[in-house]
Amino acid sequence: MSFSDALKNALDELWRHKLRTALTLLGMVFGVGAVIAMLSIGEGAEQEALRLINSMGLNNVLVNAKEMDEQQLKEIREHSIGLSLRDIEVAKEALPFIENISAEKQIKTFIVFSKHSQSSASVFGVTPSYFDLSQFVTSKGRLFDAKANMAFRQVAVLGAEAAKEMFPDGGATGALIKVNHVWLKVIGILKDGELSKNEFEGIKLGSEKYRIFIPLNTAHKKFRFEKYDNEIDTFRVQISEGVDPILAANNIHHLLLKRHGEMHDFEIVIPAKLIEQHRHTRRIFSIVMSCVAGISLLVGGIGIMNIMLATVLERTREIGLLRAVGARQKDILNLFVIESFTVAALGGLLGILLGFVIAHVIASFADWNVGFSLTSIFLSVGFCALIGLGFGLYPAIKASRMDPILALQRE
Repeated sequence: MSFSDALKNALDELWRHKLRTALTLLGMVFGVGAVIAMLSIGEGAEQEALRLINSMGLNNVLVNAKEMDEQQLKEIREHSIGLSLRDIEVAKEALPFIENISAEKQIKTFIVFSKHSQSSASVFGVTPSYFDLSQFVTSKGRLFDAKANMAFRQVAVLGAEAAKEMFPDGGATGALIKVNHVWLKVIGILKDGELSKNEFEGIKLGSEKYRIFIPLNTAHKKFRFEKYDNEIDTFRVQISEGVDPILAANNIHHLLLKRHGEMHDFEIVIPAKLIEQHRHTRRIFSIVMSCVAGISLLVGGIGIMNIMLATVLERTREIGLLRAVGARQKDILNLFVIESFTVAALGGLLGILLGFVIAHVIASFADWNVGFSLTSIFLSVGFCALIGLGFGLYPAIKASRMDPILALQRE
């Protein structure tokens, strides 16, 4: 008996018992569906995490001023002036692994508007290097440079959503906007980064889409800040290739502690460490979900074995007749192994479809991203097929070892 004959016979047999076949398939379908859905959501989370981390810079270290109330700041200012541009200069001079540094300072606004509408966008003063380290590019216009920063130019670069809000009909570049009492000329609009989240591993990233950027020197000269404010809120350090970001962060931390009189008025964020934490959490999630899905597949495999044992008993006379006309034990074995494999393969294929549906449904309700990996699909279906083979082997062996005379005499 050829493989094609055995496969045709298996399909005919499964079609003849449609309800029994459908019930047998369910365990495999749900098991594979759960695996595909879990891996798809995990893959989507990994892709989104990488996009979020890239917005911070995988090879960067971020130093943020800690948020404190006025009383705490007053006490700390007796020992430390907080994060300042001088910290950046000293870090550049003292730490040879620093490739580049950018700084930013948020401006407290009471009104932001254009001739078309008001806006709720946040306004930040930044150094020109901020755009390079954040990997921001413009969709229209240009970014401001070091010359504009040194000359206190009253220019602005808008995030994509801020531009839409203030200039719904377009034409933002070259137009004027007003922030508090200061008029600024729009010289560029940032390309939409399409990040779906503004937070990663508990770290608030903010979104460039709803921001307005102006030169840092202009911000310090034209806007007022509170008495105990830090000169800058954040500075971002680009580390040389091959240098461990964690080791670099420890050196930066030690340097700043010395400069700030041992006051912990800042915190350091290491994107490379965040991605490792995320992957560790994802691995745990994947292991737990894989175990649950594996149990479902095992239950499906037990169902296949149960049905195949019943099929062997039901087809005893047929087995005896096949043996009587010359079928070998190997032919009978192949017949039932292929049938159990066909059940598992069908369950796996239907499980892929169910997994896609489940993943998209969960993603739409939970606002998660979904990503699909061919490797994960092949692995889950392959494991499903192995389950089918493994659990179908015993019934097939039992059928192949039947005495043909006794089998023909069976009622």
